Order: sequence, then C-alpha cells, then structure tokens
Amino acid sequence: MKSLDWFLLLLIIVFTVLRSVKAQNQAGFISLDCGLVPKNTTYVEKTTNITYKSDADYIDSGSVGKIKDAYTTLFQQQVWALRSFPEGERNCYNVNLTANRKYLIRGTFVYGNYDGLNQFPSFDLHIGATKWSSVKILGVTNTSMHEIFHVVTQDSLQVCLVKTGPTTPFISSLEIRPLNNDSYNTQSGSLMLFARIYFPSQSSSFIRYDEDIRDRAWLPFSDNETMSISTDLPIGTNNFYDVPQAVMKTAAIPANASKPWYLWWTLDDVSAQSYVYMHFAEIQNLKANDIREFNITYNGGLSWYDYFRPPKLSISTIFHSIPVNSPDGKYNFTFTMTGNSTLPPLINALEIYTVVDITQLGTDKGEVSAMMNIKKTYGLSKKLSWQGDPCAPQVYRWEGLNCSYPDSEPSLIISLSLKESELTGTITSEISKLTTLKELDLSDNDLSGEIPAFFADMKLLKLINLSGNPKLNLTVPHSLQERVNSKSLTLILNPTLKGEGKKVPVIAIAASMAGVFVLLVILAIFFVVRKKKPKSTTAPGPQSVTARIVKTETIQSNPSIITKDRRITYPEVLKMTNNFERVLGKGGFGTVYHGNLDGTQVAVKMLSHSSAQGYKEFKAEVELLLRVHHRHLVGLVGYCDDGDNLALIYEYMANGDLRENMSGKRGGNVLTWENRMQIAVEAAQGLEYLHNGCRPPMVHRDVKTTNILLNERSGAKLADFGLSRSFPIDGECHVSTVVAGTPGYLDPEYYRTNWLSEKSDVYSFGVVLLEIVTNQPVIDKTRERPHINEWVGFMLTKGDIRSIVDPKLMGDYDTNGAWKIVELALACVNPSSNRRPTMAHVVMELNECVALEISRRQGGEEMYSMASVDHSLSSASEFAPGAR
Repeated sequence: MKSLDWFLLLLIIVFTVLRSVKAQNQAGFISLDCGLVPKNTTYVEKTTNITYKSDADYIDSGSVGKIKDAYTTLFQQQVWALRSFPEGERNCYNVNLTANRKYLIRGTFVYGNYDGLNQFPSFDLHIGATKWSSVKILGVTNTSMHEIFHVVTQDSLQVCLVKTGPTTPFISSLEIRPLNNDSYNTQSGSLMLFARIYFPSQSSSFIRYDEDIRDRAWLPFSDNETMSISTDLPIGTNNFYDVPQAVMKTAAIPANASKPWYLWWTLDDVSAQSYVYMHFAEIQNLKANDIREFNITYNGGLSWYDYFRPPKLSISTIFHSIPVNSPDGKYNFTFTMTGNSTLPPLINALEIYTVVDITQLGTDKGEVSAMMNIKKTYGLSKKLSWQGDPCAPQVYRWEGLNCSYPDSEPSLIISLSLKESELTGTITSEISKLTTLKELDLSDNDLSGEIPAFFADMKLLKLINLSGNPKLNLTVPHSLQERVNSKSLTLILNPTLKGEGKKVPVIAIAASMAGVFVLLVILAIFFVVRKKKPKSTTAPGPQSVTARIVKTETIQSNPSIITKDRRITYPEVLKMTNNFERVLGKGGFGTVYHGNLDGTQVAVKMLSHSSAQGYKEFKAEVELLLRVHHRHLVGLVGYCDDGDNLALIYEYMANGDLRENMSGKRGGNVLTWENRMQIAVEAAQGLEYLHNGCRPPMVHRDVKTTNILLNERSGAKLADFGLSRSFPIDGECHVSTVVAGTPGYLDPEYYRTNWLSEKSDVYSFGVVLLEIVTNQPVIDKTRERPHINEWVGFMLTKGDIRSIVDPKLMGDYDTNGAWKIVELALACVNPSSNRRPTMAHVVMELNECVALEISRRQGGEEMYSMASVDHSLSSASEFAPGAR
C-alpha cells in the first residue's frame, strides 16, 4: 500500500514537472494579457499552458477594463481583461524583436460589454506605419481574432490601434510567436490569416499550443459532403511547417467517392492575392492493390497539382510560390480521382492567407531609438501623439517633429520642438543621434547643467533655441562658439536670467548684434533692388522670416528646361563628334554618334527632324535626367537645344545594348549565366529606382533589351527616357495616357485601357527576362507560339527547363536559378496587373538568382537544391505548385 502511495506521488510530481517544463518552453513567445492588473502579474492559462503577463510595459496609454462577469466562463483567461483607448487617434504597442525574423502576430478582441454601452466598436490595426486589418465587433460575445505572418525589418515592432469612427478601440490580448523563416514565403508582403482548418473525426475544439509548437490556432471543420478518417499512428511531420500531430492524424474524404469533391470559399476583397497551403498524409493502411491518386484543379479547371499520391504516414505540403486571385473573389478547388485510383481523395489540413503589402517605410531605426530614449529620459509618455513610428505615416507624425521622406529610404527627423514640455535635468546626448536635425527648440523648460559640446558636431544643425531655461549654464563651449561666429548656426539664449544678475556670455550678445546688423543690411539691399526691379505680374506669396540669398537667371526660350548648366551649343556638338565622324547606332529617334568632351568619351544622340520622338519627348528626357541620378540609369552629360538642332549627350557605354550582346553582334562572346543574372539585377534596380526612388515616381514606358546598355565591364544601365511619365502619389494607382511603347513589350492591359501604372514596366521587364533566359526574339511568327510569353509557357508543358534556356550556354547554368527566373518572368507578364510583382520584389528575387549562381560556381548548389521546389513534378499551369 505504501509502495502504491509512493508511486502515485511520483506520478503527480512528474506530471507537475512536465506541465512546468511545457509552460516554460516558450522561447521567443510574447504573450500579453492586455489590461491585466497589477502590472507585475503573470499566470499560466489552464488549457494551453501559455504564460501570460500584463501589457503595461509595452504601451504608454489606454485605460484598463474587464468584460462582464457573466461572460468570463465562455472564454480563456487572457481575454477577461482588456485595454481601451478613449484618447488619441493612434495608440501603439512597442515590442523589441529580432530583425529579419518572421513572426506570427495575433490580436484578439472580445468586447463583453466592458463599458456597459452595448455599442460594438470598429477600428483599424496597423503594423508600424501600414494598415494591417480592420476590426469590426459583431456581438457582445463574438471573438474577433486577427493574425498575420510578418518579417520584422528592424529590432522593434509597433502594433497600433487606430480610431476610425465614433467608437473606442480596445484589445484583449496580443501574442507574438517566432516562425521558421523558410516557411510561408511570399513574393512580396506579409500574410494575413483567412482560414486554418483541420478535419477531426468527432466534435473537437480548436488546436493551439502546446500541440502546435508555433501556437497557430487550427479550427475544426466538417460538413455533409465529407467524412473524417483518423489514425493513432505517428505522422512524420518534419518539414518547414511544423503541422501538429493532432492535425495530421485526421483527414477528410468525400462522402460520395464517385463524384468530384469541392472545397470552396469566397473573399470579400476581390483584388486580394492569396496563398493556399494544403497538407496531406496517407493515414489509412492501404491494401496491396489500393491506390489513392487524384488531380487538384481550381476555378474552372486551372491545374493545381496532377497525379498526387499522399505519402504514407508522412506530410506533404502543396503550395504555389506565386499568389492566386479571383476576379469575383470566389475560389473553388476540385479533387478528382485519376483513372488509376481505387480510393477517393483526402486532405488533412488547409491554410488560406491573403497578402498585405507592408510598404510604408518608417523612420530610420537609429532615430527611432533616439526618440524613444528622449521620450523615456524626459518622461514624455503623456504626449498622446508620441505613439508608434515618429514620422510615418505623415498624418500621425509625432507632435513637435518635422521629417524628411527620402526616396526609397527610411524617414529622417529634421526638426524637433520640445518647447514648454516641462523638461528637467540636463540636455540628453540622445539628441546627437538625430543626424539630420536642422532645428532644435528646447525653450521654456526647466533644463539645467551645461550646454553640450556635441551640438557643434551636428553639421546640419542650423538653429538651437535654449531660451527660457533659467537653470541652464549659459557658457557656450568653444567649438560651438566657432560655429556661431562662422554663421553656420544660430544659437538663441536668454537675454537675462529671471531674478538673477548673471550676464549673458559675450558671444551670445555679439551673435545677436551681428544678426541684427546683417538683417538691416539685407533689408537695405532688398529695398534698393525692389526700386530698380520692374513690377511683376506674379501674385505675392508668403515671405520667410529667414534671410536667404537667391540666385536668379533669365529663363530661355523653353520655359520647361530650367537650367543652363549642361546646355551645349550646336558648334560644340560638331566639335565633340568631329563632324559626326563615327556612328554608334541608329533608331527611330535618329542617329547616335561617338564623341569626346573634355577628354571623356560620350554618346551623342541627334534627334532626327522626321523622328517620332518629337520635341516633347526630347524635353521630357532632358528634364528627367537632370533630376534623376542612379548608378544603373544612363547619365546625361549635357543637351543641345539650338534652333532645329536637338541632341542628348550621354555617358558612353562601350559595350552597346543588351540585344546586341545577346545576338553576338558585339564580337561573338556569349554572355555567361552569371553575366545575365547580374545585368538583370542592375537593370531592375534602375527601374525600381524610377518607381520608388523618384518623387514623383516615374514610369519608363519603353523597357526593352535595346534600352539596356552595357559599359566596358558589362555593367548595365537603363536608357532612353523620352516616353517616361510621372506617376501619381496621392492615392491613385494609375494615370490615363495615350498608349506608347514597343510592340511585344507592351502591357496588354495598358493597351486595352490606356491606364498606365508601374506594373506596365513590370510587364515589359518580364519580357526582357524571358529574352535573357532564352535568347529568343520577342515575336517570331515562324514559332508555333509567336510571342515569347506564350512560347515559353507552351514549351514548359514538357516540364523541362532546358527546352527554353539559350543553347549557347551549353548547360552551364544553375537549373534552380533558371526555374526561379522563369517563374518570376511569367509572374511579371501576368495579363492582370494586380497579380504582377513590384519591381522591389523583382530585384529581391533576382539577387537570389545571382546568389544561386555564385553558390553553384563555388560548389554550393546542392544545399539549395535540397530545399527547393521539385519542378519535375510541376504542372504546366500558369502557377507552378511546389511540394515539400
């Protein structure tokens, strides 16, 4: 009897230890019970063994509340409490994470009539500066759960609740879980959960941690069209997705095995792009003659996967590397037995996600860190606007900040005003980390200590206002005095100290007197010039209080070309080309000649009088290239606008255009696969800069291999901007314009609608990629499929990439990389612009292709191949699936 007692006691101890280990084995988990008080409270939730803590250390605002007691028995403990935000438009959680790591981020919302108003809230969720989702509470006890897979680009993350109407935002729990970076990959954007289901054999609840080590929530699903089967045997689930055993041990089969089986769903957003993951494992003990084999199609017969046989007691995940969409938002997947099959199809689990483009660039991470430290140092948490990202989006920029928004780069802080902010203590050195700061106002506070010398090292700083700080020592450091003396910085100090007879340093008085004197001189000059200047017909505008010297010049006959810095006369053109001695090439625009300008080789494009490229296009190209500079865009050395003689003088590209090099006209040397990948990357970077690096953004409109030029090192630059057009940035996604471009490269959607967008360039670039891979003409009427897009798709029905790759390469290329670039190219030439990737994504994918080729040449190809898609099993559909 005693032995039995000891045995039971031992079991209890072991069980308790195991529960404790499971509860603690949550590495990287952040589990916040929002509104939990006191703030140092933690607890282990009974059904999941997850340890929750208060959210108080992650947010500076909000009011705590609790759902009505009558509803607590319906929910897990982490949603009993909540935090609401009656004040401020944007309230944000700030969480420290690991940069470049993929995370599951989940917000849960249970209203429970916590405020007694019985009024169902609606509001938006943001990740950083970008909207993630909209929360709409539909009932007192309805649970609204919003989940996203997101790669964190910095070492911190802001999750924000944004007020969009009269109701008050709130949140019950916020959970963040690390994911495998090799899983759930996208062409661009993050993945928002639409559905994640499994097919249990009996009534079951949802599955979470600790059965799912990633703490995904799997919901049970059943209907009258399906039956459920199950097994007690373990399933091999060793792939990137870590699907739980409890999920994979059950599966659904059609109730009527003789008919096709349908799985369907509808998305409200018909423009949404989707990623679908299907998990399969054979869990029945098949007899000797049993075969389970089926085809999967979707939306009217498009092939998803053919002749699929689920592996026995082992997981196989089928997905597409390219997102799918539906014009009416309806998705219908059909599972059909093949002629060989004796058993009906099955599926164990299904995941559906929609793409969220987290595109809004935030503030530079160093400046975010500095502002957070400034906020903490001076106890500025009560500033309601100081939530989330300091600069982005602009509508929610922190009070007292002005920011610059560089093209394709994080925002930077250029002015900071903390006037009358009740600051105490010394001036923090964190301010010195705001490297682009131009103006700093710390006036009318209670700061003490010394004026820091680091101000002198902030080279862009032009104005510092320290007036109204009676405890501040006004002795100016020597290095700062020098900057004041040189007039590169204005320093405003107290003229007198309240209640004291202490004098202002001489340098401050001198600076003030000098400033007054300079101002008087400038005013005198202004009135003298104004007397002599004829009256202008221009309406008066607001005048700046800061004196500036403005250099003016007479505008020439063409008012649009506003600079003469690079203007060259026609006699100078004759001289530099030696009377047009050497022709480099000819086109519809005219002839390009070799030239020499001050010892530097140049290319001179003379506009023919009969050219289709008229003066408008000439002017557009000049103005674009005068303001656009990028290492992969051909630079403008100068231009000639001399009567009827129009010329553009470019930097010289010694190796001609890509088409010539592909065809062998430049000496017969074959471009290697590595050369081709590098050229593709560099041309894509130039195009991506036009789309995202220019303000306003530009659409090239004539991307083709003859407009990609190569220098003596085969470095690529995009050329010929005569057809380029500005692209709107105020919420519109296209402009209406007359169709222009080159046949074969022209976006069919643009041709049909006259609506121009950056995706028109993406289409043309996709054609270029296919040329790079195949070295085939864009249009060849002798082929069975004349256009290169159709020909490549037709040839790939054989499943052999070698049938399309340029035979001149003699097989010296990376097969995985070839498949990758062809898939990318076919995505670019998708007839629907919404389904094409952005150029930023194209650049990222091409960089991976370069890395694959470099790895292959260094003997590392096998490592990638083991984790890559098995293309030999791919169908010939537009979207090739992958199974792992």
